[in-house]
Amino acid sequence: MHYDTIRYEIVDDVALITLARPDVMNALSAPMRAELTHAIQAGGKEARVVVLTGEGRAFCSGQDLGDRESAANIDLERVLRDEYMPMLSALVDCPRPTIAAVNGAAAGAGANLALAADVVIAAESAFFMQAFTRIGLMPDAGGTWMLPRQMGIAKAMGAALFADRISAAQAERWGMIWEAVPDAEFEAIWKSRAAHLAQGPSEAYARIKRAIRGAFEKDFDGQLLLEAQLQGECGMTRDFKEGVVAFHEKRPAKFEGR
Repeated sequence: MHYDTIRYEIVDDVALITLARPDVMNALSAPMRAELTHAIQAGGKEARVVVLTGEGRAFCSGQDLGDRESAANIDLERVLRDEYMPMLSALVDCPRPTIAAVNGAAAGAGANLALAADVVIAAESAFFMQAFTRIGLMPDAGGTWMLPRQMGIAKAMGAALFADRISAAQAERWGMIWEAVPDAEFEAIWKSRAAHLAQGPSEAYARIKRAIRGAFEKDFDGQLLLEAQLQGECGMTRDFKEGVVAFHEKRPAKFEGR
């Protein structure tokens, strides 16, 4: 498929999806949402890791508001249901590990797109902002689901109400993201993280995602039962057999992941 608003490439089993509208800080237009949905689904099939990042000085500034007249008349319920939901579900349900490499500003729906990834790695100069109340809205794009789980209710409520900038370092301290790294090392670090996952046990990764993302829906016994089921499935994979052999042979495991 030809993409107009993003770039899609696969390098060493990593699907790299770059939001490529730097002139509007990679704001999410309808075509971009459709292209992101398609690219994330493709990456989940064609690669072993999916990475999202932005071109230019921003990761994503959120909803593309366009001109004043069209923005005021947008049917937000329809857009969120028909365009955002498929995009975010594709990212959350992707069978492969997903990384948001946040290179700059991540605001509004752009922040929540990043936070929907399995792992968020941000440059220290980047920031996150639930900017919605600045234009009379509430957080969407999954923000009201993710923020309380990642930050706790007190921090989530403050972030939503005040719409303050949250620095990458602060986001790391609060548990919003995996790590904030120096700008000079940002690209090398996220590429190293992606390469590590691309060489890992993909069957185990898929089950880790399922178990952790579903943990809040179960009680303790229910989660133990799910762990037992998924671990049983892991135990039947070639990756596990290779891992055991490699352990006894005192060498790194070579996981097939397919």
